[in-house]
Amino acid sequence: MARDYYEALGISRSAEDKEIRSAYRKLARKFHPDVNPNDKSAESRFKEVNNAYEVLSDPEKRKKYDKYGDRWEMADQIEEANRRGGGGFRAAPGAEGFGDFGSIFDTFFRRERSGPRGGGVGNRRGQDIETPVEVSLEEAYRGTTRMVNLQSPEPCKVCGGTGEVAGAVCHTCEGMGTLTRPRRLEVRIPAGVKTGSRVRVAGEGRPGSGKGSPGDLYLVTTVLPHTRFERKGDDLVTEVDVPLLDAVLGGEVTVPLVEGRVALRIPELTQNGRQIRLSGKGMPVLGSSEKRGDLFVKVRVQLPERLSAEERDHFEAMRKARAATTANT
Repeated sequence: MARDYYEALGISRSAEDKEIRSAYRKLARKFHPDVNPNDKSAESRFKEVNNAYEVLSDPEKRKKYDKYGDRWEMADQIEEANRRGGGGFRAAPGAEGFGDFGSIFDTFFRRERSGPRGGGVGNRRGQDIETPVEVSLEEAYRGTTRMVNLQSPEPCKVCGGTGEVAGAVCHTCEGMGTLTRPRRLEVRIPAGVKTGSRVRVAGEGRPGSGKGSPGDLYLVTTVLPHTRFERKGDDLVTEVDVPLLDAVLGGEVTVPLVEGRVALRIPELTQNGRQIRLSGKGMPVLGSSEKRGDLFVKVRVQLPERLSAEERDHFEAMRKARAATTANT
């Protein structure tokens, strides 16, 4: 039996979604192949953590896992067999074990795999798979790639894919007729993805039954916070320091972009906190190679930290001038 998924993530069976996500992210970073090159043990743990998260983060899959354990993917077949009266599967109380499958698999799989007389399992499309990925703002801006660890099915060599050996359930594949092997897939993440974007990779999900097509793989992206830019949809917001005299008299400052820099003209009498819009300098629009959001630059007027005697005289003169102007209005 595979390692318990709750144990793999180091969480309790009553863990809530937030705790599951937190545990997964911590372990995924720790054991990621890019962080542990050529470390087979870390690679194995990374796959284990991904498999556990895939199931426990999905409420329906988690419900099946809590009831049937590492045979959760067979839940529908098991329940169908019970309805047909094919056996007495018992889920263990407290989910400490996963029951005694007894003769249910012998009778059920022989019946389901027995060809036209048994009716067959039919042609069903395979399940979709979701895998969370984190990308930086720079990666979301220009697009990037990620290596995804998958479990690919292949026919069981012991039973030849039939699920039976000498009329009994094949113990190597446990009657499934297939075994899984690890595989790494490079996936392109397009420019413009946001937190919650789902990048589809067709045909890389769970295999279908019979002649059913395989499901799809979806990479669900999280764009990490940035130290300089705040993202709002396809727009970006940043702040720039503007010297007091440039804010009063007008001037020009350099504004950093996600990639590169741009000169920004500061109109005279620009107030502290004012936002200046730079059209088309924001994030790429997902699915469009030409459209981009805007960049909003928030002005932070910088006061001098000290004044020379000459500068103080000028400011005093300006204050008197302002007072006289106010008195005459």
